[in-house]
Amino acid sequence: MLIKHLTSLALVAAAAVGWGSVATPSPAQAQVVARDGIAFDAYMELLKARARSEGVSEGTLQRMTAGLTPNARVIRLDQGQPGSPTRRGYPAMAPYIRTHVNSQRIAGGRNVFRANSGQLRAVEQAYGVPGEIIVAIFGHETSYGNIRGNFDLSRSLATLAWEGRRRELFAGEWVALMKVADRGYSRQQLVGSYAGAFGNPQFLPSVYLRLAADGDGDGRANIFNNRADTFASIANYFKDAGWRTGQPWGVRASVPSGFNVDAYRTTLVSPVCSRVHERHSQWKTVAEWRALGVRPQRNLPDDTLTSLFQPDGPGAPAWLLTGNYRVILEYNCSNYYAMSVGLLADEIVN
Repeated sequence: MLIKHLTSLALVAAAAVGWGSVATPSPAQAQVVARDGIAFDAYMELLKARARSEGVSEGTLQRMTAGLTPNARVIRLDQGQPGSPTRRGYPAMAPYIRTHVNSQRIAGGRNVFRANSGQLRAVEQAYGVPGEIIVAIFGHETSYGNIRGNFDLSRSLATLAWEGRRRELFAGEWVALMKVADRGYSRQQLVGSYAGAFGNPQFLPSVYLRLAADGDGDGRANIFNNRADTFASIANYFKDAGWRTGQPWGVRASVPSGFNVDAYRTTLVSPVCSRVHERHSQWKTVAEWRALGVRPQRNLPDDTLTSLFQPDGPGAPAWLLTGNYRVILEYNCSNYYAMSVGLLADEIVN
């Protein structure tokens, strides 16, 4: 779900994020080619027909596609994403944590938490997700609403669908975006990351349609600038992913000197994000870990199932992770992301 926020390539000064008419494609755009050779305009007619068949209004389609051209920068960014790494080691976790759970982000999170304490308490009561976790996601995704991206989402998603590397994924997201627009959002509002995520929680359009929540009872789930709706939507995402109320995401653990973590490596193969999950140990109860000499540094019931994670190797910090850690991974399947969210949340309330 986390997608880096990048500035859109402007074709003309008056169309910095891609809406409005463009008379002549730039040289960079002229090099953009779909994998199956279909012309962009022809493909857009197919996309629009699909959207119509799913109930999108003609007025929405006209305003969301006026002057639409493919965005070469979006394709370059998509193609520049790293592929599957080798199995030779992982970058150290500690430097990443120092960068992403720094004093500025902690202070910002504490300010948001204090300023919105009433809303966060109400959301926690309604969804069972702690306010500090919600704020930590808000901080990681958009720097507490300050960096949401400015790509024209209609143009970006249409470009990615047309180019064809992951056509069905992005075609579905473009149609979902049209349905979001049909709820009264303008094209100027519907901007975000180059790959289609938008708003304070950086939801994809399909996620918005499924999980965005109305936090203040005004009949609309405005995740752009309404914090009550933002908090409720993040909480609803976590509830849907299986968050267990009253259970921490994980706790620091003491590991005996010479303890061989690799002896307890998981034998399970995850169907998605396999390299993320292969770094975790087998699941054991806290009591079973205690019997092996591994001790949680905060209280956890003995029957809690946990996975031992020592990302930077022997002698480095270790954690016992609960099932709620895997819920954070549902938001963004990265141990670096999930650990930094959990640790930031802890700092926000400490």
